[in-house]
Amino acid sequence: MFAPFTGFGLGLNFWETYISSVAGGTFGAAIFYFASEGFIKFSQKKRKQKEIAYREKGLEFPKKKRFTKTNRFIIRLKRRLGIYGICFWAPFFLSVPIGSAVAAKFYGKLGKTFPLIFLGMCINAMITCSLAYHIF
Repeated sequence: MFAPFTGFGLGLNFWETYISSVAGGTFGAAIFYFASEGFIKFSQKKRKQKEIAYREKGLEFPKKKRFTKTNRFIIRLKRRLGIYGICFWAPFFLSVPIGSAVAAKFYGKLGKTFPLIFLGMCINAMITCSLAYHIF
């Protein structure tokens, strides 16, 4: 989201900044998109182990908050905009790692999800590069 503004400050031209923003965002999105299933399984396994440890000690396991502002925002985005909203805007507003993991969690089984994330990276980089070079 903020990389194009630093590219302008470093003296890069528009296209150098655009290509580096898209490449960096896509690389990060690929890593977190394709690894997110493993992250989710690992966190579920860890949580189950903690729950068992609490029970063995005779303590009540603390309940996980479900209705946080971020969760509400993600669900609202999913319901209103569907796969396109999640793939285009979640990596932009939530961050590339979190947005890619959210897209993978909701729509990971569909083959068009990662190409939509890539298209969203291209569009978002064009918007932010245009803002950095033409407005500010």
